[in-house]
Amino acid sequence: MMRIAIGSDPNAAEEKYRLVEFIKRNELGEIVDFGSDDVIYANVAIEVAEQVANKKFDRGILLCGTGLGMSIAANKVKGAYAALLSDIYSAKRAVLSNNANIACMGAFTIGEKLREELIYAFLTNEFDNKSPSKVKVDAYVEYDVKR
Repeated sequence: MMRIAIGSDPNAAEEKYRLVEFIKRNELGEIVDFGSDDVIYANVAIEVAEQVANKKFDRGILLCGTGLGMSIAANKVKGAYAALLSDIYSAKRAVLSNNANIACMGAFTIGEKLREELIYAFLTNEFDNKSPSKVKVDAYVEYDVKR
């Protein structure tokens, strides 16, 4: 079963709780909540990103007002590949073409039903190591390993 780390800032706490219930209801994975009380969203983003990068969790989900801050903060962690999700096609491609391991979304920019569809697409797709995208992904993973 997929292990999922989730966190948010206080602005997105309610949306995070709803998303946790959606994931449980649809049996998409085992989910651990890393909180939503810290107004410094970067603290939560980095904690979730480190857990995912260190392979303690398979995927991560981060929410804030726009998802932008969480995405920027999470991508500072070596081995974390956070994608800002806003449409279904991109949510699928984040995984299929880019091997993203963290989904970031906005509480103020995306409605509940779209948020659920985005997470469903993100969690139910897997990167194919034999795809033409592998050489592209390898390029930024290699850079990440060197730094």
